Amino acid sequence: MVQKQKKALIFGISGQDGTYLSKFLLSKNYEVHGIKRKSSSFNTSRIDHIYENKSFNNKFFLHYGDLLDTNSLTSLISKIKPDEIYNFAAQSHVGVSFQLPNYTSQVNSIGTLNLLHSIYDCGFAKKTKFYQASTSELYGEIQEAKQSERTRFYPKSPYATSKLFAYWISKNYRESYGMFASNGILFNHESPRRGFEFVTRKITHAVARIKFGIQKDLKLGNIDAKRDWGHASDYVEAMWLMLNQRKPNDYVISTGKQFSVKEFAKLAFKLVDLDYKKYIKIEKNLYRPSEVHSLLGDCKRAKKELKWKPKYNFKKLVEDMVKSDLEFVQKEGY
Repeated sequence: MVQKQKKALIFGISGQDGTYLSKFLLSKNYEVHGIKRKSSSFNTSRIDHIYENKSFNNKFFLHYGDLLDTNSLTSLISKIKPDEIYNFAAQSHVGVSFQLPNYTSQVNSIGTLNLLHSIYDCGFAKKTKFYQASTSELYGEIQEAKQSERTRFYPKSPYATSKLFAYWISKNYRESYGMFASNGILFNHESPRRGFEFVTRKITHAVARIKFGIQKDLKLGNIDAKRDWGHASDYVEAMWLMLNQRKPNDYVISTGKQFSVKEFAKLAFKLVDLDYKKYIKIEKNLYRPSEVHSLLGDCKRAKKELKWKPKYNFKKLVEDMVKSDLEFVQKEGY
């Protein structure tokens, strides 16, 4: 008996996670649909390699849509009839959320609610599985040295607060309507496809520019902040595994190891034979109004139930990002 080809609908397909997940699902013979917004200049650079691959011609599709437009959501879901929906669409920069708290809340909170209720309105509550991209920023002012699914949340930014609503509303629709909805509480996951505004990519891009003599120094804020850093390509597999369990649940995805921003920068500079101390300048205005000093994940549930574990360690992650940015700067010149 020929197995039915599954359909996945990805919101936020042009971001880091969306691009890695698209490639992963296509390798699993999925038909992949991605959403782009009409109201923005849609940057396809991260998915061009997929879109231009002729072998994916009848498997990869892009559509216009917006989480704040419920009519477009119900129309798309009714038309595509997805087996799985992955929601990455968000204003995902913590620092920016302090400057744009209203917009962050609208997209991250109300947008998620709109998407969940559109699934319900279409009559797909029992058909379509839903993945919500949650975040370790929910833990904020940490209550335990290692954070698990049972650790109490204490968000410390408009971004984290908006994501807390999205987390709970996903659980609410699961419990109220029997929807297969899972939250992935993902700790920091990086890659060469990370946006330049995120500190890890800011560091590796600057390292390459300094190495080639284009940039003189690197301005950073709180370099003592400690995070649990993983590779995005590892983490998208965990997302898929969540939606392929018998029952929905929420999972912490992390490496279980912690390094500071300073250690990330030190290693990145060392890989190109430079001393980070000579180039980093601390700027107080780059500190957040409310800092999260330490995050460290406990992913025992994911290891046990999903049989998942990361392939990249910290050193391999930084090496991958530095190598990619050296090639990028050499080719593009900026």
